[in-house]
Amino acid sequence: MKIRRRTAVLLAAAIVALDLAVKNRVETYLPFQQPVPVLPFLSWFRTWNEGIAFSFLTFLDDSVLSFMVAGILLFIFWLWKRTPRSRWLAQIGFACVTGGAIGNLVDRVFLGHVVDYILFHVGNWSFAIFNLADAFITIGAAAIFLDEVLWSMQSGKVQSEKEKSQKE
Repeated sequence: MKIRRRTAVLLAAAIVALDLAVKNRVETYLPFQQPVPVLPFLSWFRTWNEGIAFSFLTFLDDSVLSFMVAGILLFIFWLWKRTPRSRWLAQIGFACVTGGAIGNLVDRVFLGHVVDYILFHVGNWSFAIFNLADAFITIGAAAIFLDEVLWSMQSGKVQSEKEKSQKE
C-alpha cells in the first residue's frame, strides 16, 4: 500500500492545527501549575517547558533552541523524502513527528516556551509533563522504528530466499 505524500503532509498539518488549538484552550482556561484531576492517574497541569524534551537545555537561548529544532526538522524532511511511499507506516510516522515538532516550534518562536499540560501520576510518582505534540512525536518515532524493523525483517527474508534460489 502506498500513501500519497500529500496525504501525509495534510496529516502533519492537521496535527499542527489540533496541537495549537488545544494549547490555546489550555492557556486560556487552565490555571498555571495547579493540577486539575481528570482520572486517578491523570491530571491537566499547565506549565511551560523552556528547554527541549524533559526540560533539557533550558540554559540555551530560545533562538538557539529554535534553530536546533529547525535543523532537526530539515533532517527529518530529508529522511522523509528519501523514504519510499510504499513504506506507509514510516510515512505516517514522519507526518506525526513533523506535525508535533512544528507545533512545539511555533510555541517556542511565538511564546518563548512550549506549553505542556498532560500529567500522568501515581501516588508521589509522576511522569514528565508533556503535550499533544510530544505524544505525536513519540508515536511517530515508534512508527518509524517499527517500520524499520519490519522492513529489515522483510528485506532479510527476501535476501535469504534469493540466496536459497541461487544455491539450487
